[in-house]
Amino acid sequence: MKLKTTLMGAAAGVAMMTGATQAVADSHELTVAYFLEWPMPFEFAKVNGDYEAALGMPINWVSFDTGTAMSAAMASGDVQISVSQGIPPFVVAASAGQDIQVIDVAVSYADNDNCVVASGLEIDAASAGELAGKKVAVPLGTAAHYGFLRQMDHFGVDVASLEVVDMAPADGAAAIAQGQVDMACGWGGALRRMKEHGNVLLTGAEKEALGILVFDATTAPASFVAGNPDVVAKFLAVTAKANAAWNDGSMTAEMLPVIAQDAGMDVDATAETMATFVFPSVEDQLSAAWLGGNAQAFMKGVADVFVASGSIPSANESYDANVNTGPLAAAGAM
Repeated sequence: MKLKTTLMGAAAGVAMMTGATQAVADSHELTVAYFLEWPMPFEFAKVNGDYEAALGMPINWVSFDTGTAMSAAMASGDVQISVSQGIPPFVVAASAGQDIQVIDVAVSYADNDNCVVASGLEIDAASAGELAGKKVAVPLGTAAHYGFLRQMDHFGVDVASLEVVDMAPADGAAAIAQGQVDMACGWGGALRRMKEHGNVLLTGAEKEALGILVFDATTAPASFVAGNPDVVAKFLAVTAKANAAWNDGSMTAEMLPVIAQDAGMDVDATAETMATFVFPSVEDQLSAAWLGGNAQAFMKGVADVFVASGSIPSANESYDANVNTGPLAAAGAM
């Protein structure tokens, strides 16, 4: 089982790149990372050019497969802002010494990140112990990886007894469809495809009851945030406006097809996916339930689980310095 070696190697690689010079707003272009098949209100603003209008500069939007790849791109200076990076890959990078910060809560989605067991095995929550010895596709260092570890711990399945293969969700979906793996973990469109060939062990509500939170954040290198606070605040303000329009339902019909096309999905799949998403308001994000303290405590819990599993060598004593609410507070006042 090579999980430990692979994730530690990724963390070490990120740490080596933390000294890379960050591109700044004065370069007249901002590069922002996001996920395809992960529909969110910000994409409506993205397509309409609202970010460019607010920031006064062109934006280069680049799609990524995993949050770990986002961390590496930010460490190298190729990306200045990542939208909807999973907390586990963020924690892996921060624990490795990358100077990176959460700048808002992008989305909460307990039902849209999970592991699926191949239907042919006929394994459910009551018989999860039968997973021992099976082959599992897991995108290491991601929210799906954290959820996988917590679920296996809950069911008493020794991760060392499994053959864990590092696969991006899309690859995991293809692997379980072809019978190459017994279980696959992922999110979004890939998770929907996985469910066509198997079943989940725990629902989102059941995971939350166990303390397995699932949310993504907008993240950025601390040096970029410090050097460009107005740019970051304006970026977050555009996102907040799009979220508010979606949340109050005033523009759902107009937004949905635009978001679907940008996410590379059909409208029905987009509606189904977004029905499982929660986009907290700026006020909620700044509260104790999120960036006012709970998110930092959750990051520490994620890091400690990764350390206990041998996936990363050590955790930070605290992740308070890895959350910067200044730009979000400024965005809320705009």
